[in-house]
Amino acid sequence: MKAAVLTGPRQIEVRDVPLPKPGPGQVRVRLEGCGVCASNVTPWEGPEWMTFPTKPGGLGHEGWGVIDAVGPGAGSIAVGDRVATLFENSYAGYDIGDCNSVVKLPASLDGHAFPGEPLGCAVNIASRSDIHAGHCVAIIGIGFLGALLIQLASHAGAKVIAIARRRSSLELARAMGASATVPMGDHYEIIKEVTQLTGGALCDRVIEATGKQWPLDLAGEIVRERGKLVIAGYHQDGPRQVNMQQWNWKGIDVTNAHERDRTIYVSGIEEAIKAVEAGILTPDRLYTHRYPLSRLGDALEATRDHSDGFVKALVEMP
Repeated sequence: MKAAVLTGPRQIEVRDVPLPKPGPGQVRVRLEGCGVCASNVTPWEGPEWMTFPTKPGGLGHEGWGVIDAVGPGAGSIAVGDRVATLFENSYAGYDIGDCNSVVKLPASLDGHAFPGEPLGCAVNIASRSDIHAGHCVAIIGIGFLGALLIQLASHAGAKVIAIARRRSSLELARAMGASATVPMGDHYEIIKEVTQLTGGALCDRVIEATGKQWPLDLAGEIVRERGKLVIAGYHQDGPRQVNMQQWNWKGIDVTNAHERDRTIYVSGIEEAIKAVEAGILTPDRLYTHRYPLSRLGDALEATRDHSDGFVKALVEMP
């Protein structure tokens, strides 16, 4: 099979490697595609802690495709089932993993890309945000995750204030159902505008979805007393400082909405499937850039640079 191998910082080779065979309790999936996650950018750029070369297909964890082989004890999973996967080496033609790390896709999604891992993440983050009708929810950072969270929060009956840097992101936020948009420019102007939009009350929930220090600082400023600050961004580039005096004074709840429990991941994907079928989530419009496996490097560059109009890159297999 063909598989991408990272051989050094920003260096990728597509190699011919042996087809993996599923072991007990495992399945093999012929991949249709894999989403490109922003968390891939830092290891691709080659920090000191990164080890090269990667395993064939390494870093790809947002795959979907069709099961073409099963190992003994794989349960009810069958060859021919179309699934979303939670495997780890999916920048390749095939990947293998445990049978409890796949979620069967209904026929209604045939022909549609379905990177289940980030879709499930959005559902799980919304659940941990505990959003109710009448809440004012600010979402800082409107990329793929932020756009989905707008739809989920709006469906729950919340008023959503979207804060983003790019003009296209603000336009996308309005299209996804945001009640108001605020350009991510001057720190104090944002606080002033959010204060005005909320009549001085500030926000019941603030979801930080950028993974950067400044937006995390901003989140603490615009969450109301006894509100909830939800960290959805992936903070992987170093330590963070927080204004604990402010957080203490406001008496806020802080939720780090990242999951590591596989069963919760699976549950999130299952709920995401239902939400897409019901029209609550409409992710197809967010897949703005598609690449063949041979252009994985271009897909990672696009994910890093986030040019105007970019939301989500997919790598599609032949």
